[in-house]
Amino acid sequence: MLLKPVQLYHACNPELLAFETTAELEHLAETIGQERVLEAIRFGVGMPHAGYNLYVMGSYGLGRHTLVHETLLKQSMEAAKPLDWCYVANFQNPHNPTALGIPAGMGRSLRRDMEQLIDDLIKAIPAAFRGDEYQRRAKEIQDDFSLRESAMVKRLSEKAERLDIKLMQGSTGFTLAPHINGKMLTPAEFDQLPEAEQKRLSDAMEDMKQELKETMSHLPEWQREMQQRFSRLNRETMELTVTEFINELVVRYQANENISAYLTQAKQDIIENVDMFRQAGESSEKNFTAQDPEFTRYRINVLVDNAETQGAPVIFEDNPTYQNLLGRIEHLARMGTLQTDFTLIKQGALHRANGGYLILDAEKVLTNPFAWDGLKRAIRSREIRIESLERQLSLISTISLEPETVPMDLKVVLIGSRMLFYLLKEYDPEFSLLFKVSADFAEQLSREEDNELLYARLIASLQKREGIRVITRDGVARLIEQLVRLANHGDKISLKMSSLLDLLQEADYRSEQRGGTRIHRIDVDMAIQSQAFRGNQYEQQLHELILDGTLRIETSGVQLAQVNGLTYLQLGDYAFGAPTRISATARMGSGEFIDIERETKQGGPIHSKGVLILSSYLGQRYAKNQLLSVTASLVFEQTYGQIEGDSASAAELCALLSAIGDIPLKQSLAITGSINQHGQMQAIGGVCQKIEGFFDICKARGLNGQHGVIIPTSNTKDLMLKQEVIEAAEAGLFHVHAVEHVEQAMELLTGLPAGVADEDGLFPEGSINYLIQVRLAEWISLRLQYAGNTLKEE
Repeated sequence: MLLKPVQLYHACNPELLAFETTAELEHLAETIGQERVLEAIRFGVGMPHAGYNLYVMGSYGLGRHTLVHETLLKQSMEAAKPLDWCYVANFQNPHNPTALGIPAGMGRSLRRDMEQLIDDLIKAIPAAFRGDEYQRRAKEIQDDFSLRESAMVKRLSEKAERLDIKLMQGSTGFTLAPHINGKMLTPAEFDQLPEAEQKRLSDAMEDMKQELKETMSHLPEWQREMQQRFSRLNRETMELTVTEFINELVVRYQANENISAYLTQAKQDIIENVDMFRQAGESSEKNFTAQDPEFTRYRINVLVDNAETQGAPVIFEDNPTYQNLLGRIEHLARMGTLQTDFTLIKQGALHRANGGYLILDAEKVLTNPFAWDGLKRAIRSREIRIESLERQLSLISTISLEPETVPMDLKVVLIGSRMLFYLLKEYDPEFSLLFKVSADFAEQLSREEDNELLYARLIASLQKREGIRVITRDGVARLIEQLVRLANHGDKISLKMSSLLDLLQEADYRSEQRGGTRIHRIDVDMAIQSQAFRGNQYEQQLHELILDGTLRIETSGVQLAQVNGLTYLQLGDYAFGAPTRISATARMGSGEFIDIERETKQGGPIHSKGVLILSSYLGQRYAKNQLLSVTASLVFEQTYGQIEGDSASAAELCALLSAIGDIPLKQSLAITGSINQHGQMQAIGGVCQKIEGFFDICKARGLNGQHGVIIPTSNTKDLMLKQEVIEAAEAGLFHVHAVEHVEQAMELLTGLPAGVADEDGLFPEGSINYLIQVRLAEWISLRLQYAGNTLKEE
């Protein structure tokens, strides 16, 4: 069937778009065509049970991240603001910092209040020890000790005097000496005394020494008692001072049990470390503050601050490494060693998203070492455990921290491809337990009247969001038509938002260059042409090789067993079609079909399948009741890369039928389409690019009204050909034929009727099938003749 020019381009009817510019269109509240995805997200977010995390799948460019982020933002506004999370010192076990979950905004205020408390205490504590009350009580303790010591010395001195002994106190201790009649005896004078007197004085001195020794043994006890009294005084003074300053915080945070418990522990630790505060306050070398390392233990490490968060957090982690997901413990190099403390604990994406939603790129998570296992472990245990990756791998042996785990309550949304989803389903048993909800993005929108207007509203929404010029009705229609072409399906509109946005932005640029205030159809056309020009260098080089004869493609005359097939090439974002010569040979044989592409490993499995299908068609069509006495070969000539797909199976069959029946084929026609075992033509992809690829070659050589392309009828609805092809068809210079069966294609390629078999299975003379039937009969006869001669010789 020869298609009419109107069938070559399924234009958007501007009359159905009841507006002049996109400024008149209402903004879309949500995207279109993704109802299945939106329902899945609502279900996954609303499901309170464990494991109902989401995997969002679809192709790149569909706007997956944008839609998921916007939808979750709407959902998050209805949720409560999550807690702040802080790490504070564990005064009983410093290697296990304590995690505090406190109301949003309280973390920063607690940090500020603790810093102010330490700054105040550094000044107040030394001042308290210099105060009159402390000095008075300290003097009382000192005086009491001095009185005890004086009484002891007095008692010993009086006793010594009665024994004519003098007790003297020096800087190094006590000394005893004979003392008679108020005079201290020298050694010489002592020797002149009577022997009895000497003995009496010596015995008295020995007794005094013993008593002095026994008395002095009580001094350390008295000193310990004095120290204890001083310690009690210091503690009382410290308690009074600290209580005075910390009571304000206790009252302020009394409603929160976690903070109250921490303040109680902090108060006790400050009291026990009174000397540190006294030395800092009395130092003349520097002014100490809460920021100094000596007071690190009293800092508040605000891990997550949700003071300014509106609703639940929606976090997208673009670099989901293990540490970026679960947090890390940093180290500082000091004196040649690595040291750390709880203030060096850093948050991960799971901490920031806790209480809300975490969006991750599935492929990035899986390609980062240990990230996938860490994420699954956190989801499964419902807690965030910060562990040093280096310690897990035994790469370092330094002392590190084991922070208290943080309870986790969030929804994880993975965004990835369908292939990755099915691979995870197949090979990771935990995946199905942790990600129970799948959201599958639609690739296309059904092309209906209401949907075209809905798509126009989508375009208007993008135009307003991006702040570009308004688009006229004909400009919108051209955008829709281009997205239909990109969908490769005439009844569908592509939902690939990246392609639409790129085209829209370039059309705005072209309008600006033209000096326009609106985006018209001409601007969209210029953008499409410019995109094609930037990407078509390889296509142009290929065409040049064809036109200069390097690649042999005939577009006129007839050839035996040679046909112009059409190939589809995708190079990045640019796709185009090009003709390729397919040739066949046939000779008498035993039903063997040689696919040269497969034999040389240039043909893919789908292409090989197509060759096997056409061989099956030959068998059922021409050799139901007899041997298929043919050996044939097929090849794509002058191809040096991989051949895949079955869209050339119709062309291969036509070349093969031509070779068997010695029927020349017109080279002015090209053909594309796959076939089934009954010879019926089946739809293929890239039909527009394939037609245009052959058209460009024919046009360059000069159109003469004989050129054209044969396609399956089922592809008719997909045609969105460029304007010059349509103009050539209107002028009768180029034709597009749609066929249902390969025999209809053969009739176009040969100019002969296919022929219908009679009751005896014979085809009418002069028909295509007759010529093939006769040739096959000749080969069968020759085989039988050769077989008979062989038997006679034996």
